[in-house]
Amino acid sequence: MTRKVTKAIFPVAGLGTRFLPATKSIPKEIMTLVDRPLIQYAIDEARAAGITEFIFVTSRGKGALEDYFDHSHELENHLRKTGKKDLLEVLRQTNMESGAIAYIRQHKAMGLGHAVWCARRLIHDEPFAVVLTDDVVMGEPPCLQQMIEAHAETGGSMVATMEVPLEKTKSYGILDVAEDMGAIVRARGMVEKPKENPPSNLAVIGRYVLAPTVLQNLNKLKEGAGGEIQLTDAIADEIAEGRDVFGLRFRGQRYDCGSKAGFLQATVAFGLARDDLKDEFAEYLHDIMAMRKAAE
Repeated sequence: MTRKVTKAIFPVAGLGTRFLPATKSIPKEIMTLVDRPLIQYAIDEARAAGITEFIFVTSRGKGALEDYFDHSHELENHLRKTGKKDLLEVLRQTNMESGAIAYIRQHKAMGLGHAVWCARRLIHDEPFAVVLTDDVVMGEPPCLQQMIEAHAETGGSMVATMEVPLEKTKSYGILDVAEDMGAIVRARGMVEKPKENPPSNLAVIGRYVLAPTVLQNLNKLKEGAGGEIQLTDAIADEIAEGRDVFGLRFRGQRYDCGSKAGFLQATVAFGLARDDLKDEFAEYLHDIMAMRKAAE
């Protein structure tokens, strides 16, 4: 029987240089998509998947990220006294109970694999999830929930995958597929950002459900692409050692909020999905497009 996944690692130590100057003073993960920071989308997705222990791999300058999940008693009291029950409930969703969240420092920027390795002592011998906050996925059920439900049937390790144009495979970790079973594929190997001859067009995005043996592979601290310790390499080692790795074609739309264009696209998509915003927002977008067309 596959052990239940209850722990998730959130690598949030990056400097967010693609969003300077905004990220000069605030962590990228606190930047808001409509009215919620990116990290809240990740936490909500993890909670929906049954995650109860949240491990943040951070770095210097991330104090605002830690404060975000703390209780704000003064603000809660103000909302309670003024009868703003709806806002009080929204605020409560951002709180994390004592002991549910842990923070670990990554002192050097040595890659995603190194960030995950930093949390090894809190994982022990359990399967665990890894969630990258740059990847925001709009889907129902949420992407990580889909993965954990599939993992309960397959065991091993699992990555979320999506099909990309061949010319874009050089920007992703790419699966070499041994068996295609529809929604789930069994991997023969993985290649990080192949410069040429990609083994498929199935790209890995920022959702993982991993066996604890992946951490043993990371113990080698082996440098990979870009001189960094790559999580992809540690997952590929699982396959080389005869353990199962699967890819899940998740149901939903992924937005790369690590890029400015992707962040804007996500803002439009999530804004239009909101009942309280969609009519006014859609009308504005229609007017903007009409004006642009007229100007042409």
